[in-house]
Amino acid sequence: MKSTYLLLTFLVLLGFTSCISTKQLTYLQQQGTQVDTIMPIRKQQEPYRLQINDLISIRIKALDQQLMSMFNPIGDEANSSASGEERLYYDGFRVDTHGKIRVPKLGELTVLGYTVDEVRELIEKRLSDDFLKETAEVFVTVKLSGIRYTINGEIGSPGSNSIFRDELTIMEAIANSGDITLTGDRTNVVIIRQYPLGQKIHHIDLTNIEAMNSPYYYVQPNDLILINPLPQKSLGAGTTALQSFTTILSIITALTTAVLLFITL
Repeated sequence: MKSTYLLLTFLVLLGFTSCISTKQLTYLQQQGTQVDTIMPIRKQQEPYRLQINDLISIRIKALDQQLMSMFNPIGDEANSSASGEERLYYDGFRVDTHGKIRVPKLGELTVLGYTVDEVRELIEKRLSDDFLKETAEVFVTVKLSGIRYTINGEIGSPGSNSIFRDELTIMEAIANSGDITLTGDRTNVVIIRQYPLGQKIHHIDLTNIEAMNSPYYYVQPNDLILINPLPQKSLGAGTTALQSFTTILSIITALTTAVLLFITL
């Protein structure tokens, strides 16, 4: 009889520990009393600096468009059937393992660690020095060819995505991938980010409102976002109170049936 009570106590405790609380599921929670507040303006984000394998788009406009056509590959008949991300793959300029890009006529340009504005200034200077007259008017645009990231783990639609914007928050990235599942750990989202000297692992707690001030709240190109499972998933007793109760009731029913059959034999 004593062992039966111990078993029942264990099952009840398992049911409580296996339930996932609302606090573990709610994003960007405020501390203390919940009132309408204005979040302070976040500090200016450091401009993104190009890394290896980044893809950038370069467009050059001038009065003499025939001369500029060699710098603007989009529109080539060979790639006319490509669209969207395929077009960017063919026509963009990828930063190679040496931190360089190859631009028609300008040759190889070292851009690793540069911002897109610094690359624009570099191209404008090279054009002015080598190809254009001082009086020539030229307009150069340099942009990242979208923000490509990969998200895996406890997420609705894992995989790689490309968003054609200048900024993307981790909340938007998660929403675009179908949201974190009930068994996903929102308190410890892992971000593996690329840097010139290698990769670094960062963590962010998306249940805390202060996450919006984190330097990792904004996704950068080639980020790998990992959503790890909560301990409750490994217990397998259910993610809600009803599921846990049903599971425990099933176990108790099975044990009772087994005991009764054993007694009657």
